[in-house]
Amino acid sequence: MNTVTLNVPNINCGHCVHSIQTELSDLEGVKDVKASADTKQVVIQFDAPVDLQTIKGTLADINYPAVD
Repeated sequence: MNTVTLNVPNINCGHCVHSIQTELSDLEGVKDVKASADTKQVVIQFDAPVDLQTIKGTLADINYPAVD
């Protein structure tokens, strides 16, 4: 299992957290998602078939792009 922590500066409230967790949880292979408005980070545990590029693309599609 892979675990990645992404910085997502657009997380501002509980609605943001819920949207991110719901959208990423729907991806096949995502096992767990924890988003935080306090840290502005998302921690994702995942396995194939999903990959990091797909996760980042989904975040960008819902207007919560990850930054390095």
